[in-house]
Amino acid sequence: MSQYLCHESPDLFEVEAEVVRAETGRVLLSRSSFYPGGGGQPADRGLLHWSGGETAITGIEARGGQMWHLLADPVLPSGAVTAKVDPVFRAQMCRLHTSLHIANALVFQEFDGSLVTGVQMSDNGVARIDFDLPDADNERLRALEPGINDVVHQDLAVRTALVPLSEAAQEEGTLRSKAVTPPTQADGRVRIVEIEGLDRQACGGTHLTSTGQAGELKILKVENKGRHNRRLRIGLVELVL
Repeated sequence: MSQYLCHESPDLFEVEAEVVRAETGRVLLSRSSFYPGGGGQPADRGLLHWSGGETAITGIEARGGQMWHLLADPVLPSGAVTAKVDPVFRAQMCRLHTSLHIANALVFQEFDGSLVTGVQMSDNGVARIDFDLPDADNERLRALEPGINDVVHQDLAVRTALVPLSEAAQEEGTLRSKAVTPPTQADGRVRIVEIEGLDRQACGGTHLTSTGQAGELKILKVENKGRHNRRLRIGLVELVL
């Protein structure tokens, strides 16, 4: 399997690699710093450059245990290439994902350990997170906005660590999704994202290094999605207002 560097070297946006295999409109690379997507976070976007040209990388497709880079044009690159992650898109996804962890932490605390039933991040600066909250008062959820922004203003450190899945399962609140098992490494460990003094949970996505980098956030809407599910839509203020 190709080597992915988005976790080990989160600030590495440009990587030299070799084309392992190419099909029209997609390539498999020897190494990549692209986040492949998952957990409601879209895959990174960017550019692929080679001696014969350049094209956009529009996403990642998992197939046969490999991560294929999807290309905007029907080309067949070969040999040495440079894969460049779009740093603006990556930064926006990091801001949204860390913001969702903040909201998740406060809901978990205020609503008796409610679990997540779905997540989706968008390129318009908006994300949604669904919780198993039967009969919850939506106004209580709306009232979390000041607390979310207080966590942002505290500029708490965000750290990651790898622990065995069995260990993570024994720590209350670390496995936060109701239906999805966190992705594991080849050695069976899972990645834990910790917001200092606030939250620890398993997550495979990309994140900020401190909550202050998220910027001001707004709860845009609280929706009922059936009797059990409550959907919280949050947005990055400078993009949604």
